[in-house]
Amino acid sequence: MLVVLALLLAAGFLAPEFAVVPVEGAGPRDWNPRSFWFEPWGASGVHKGIDIFAPKGRRVIATTYGLVLFRGEIARGGKIVVALGPKWRLHYYAHLDTVQAGALTPLLPGTPLGTVGDSGNAAGKPPHLHYAVVSLLPLPWKATAQSQGWKRMFYLDPAEVIATGGSR
Repeated sequence: MLVVLALLLAAGFLAPEFAVVPVEGAGPRDWNPRSFWFEPWGASGVHKGIDIFAPKGRRVIATTYGLVLFRGEIARGGKIVVALGPKWRLHYYAHLDTVQAGALTPLLPGTPLGTVGDSGNAAGKPPHLHYAVVSLLPLPWKATAQSQGWKRMFYLDPAEVIATGGSR
């Protein structure tokens, strides 16, 4: 089993990244493209992802190949899934209503992860998926002088990742 997971993980890193919209039936009209790195944004100061609005219960899917590293619940994100994808990028799916994917589940683009919800600090707000993409390898040319600008070395604009099919 571990050998199969290791082979799938290695194949995912060797395969080109391919990114799809993580909420079934959603498109660019369902998120504000200027919400990435928007401030002020609550306790985190800067919004490091995009919120894709959809009816509660709509299916959330993997955007790319990868491996689920964590599924669980945290204070701000509520019910979440974190997956390691190609190019050593973490894909973070938060505020889920339900979680389907198990830890160490290999993913293909479109694999069901759970459903849109309002868990965590999204309670009482319109249901949405908070989606973020984090590079484990720093990208120093992305750093800026703005608030928390040094952290931009690690965060990619998820709308751009989706729009380019993951080639950025």
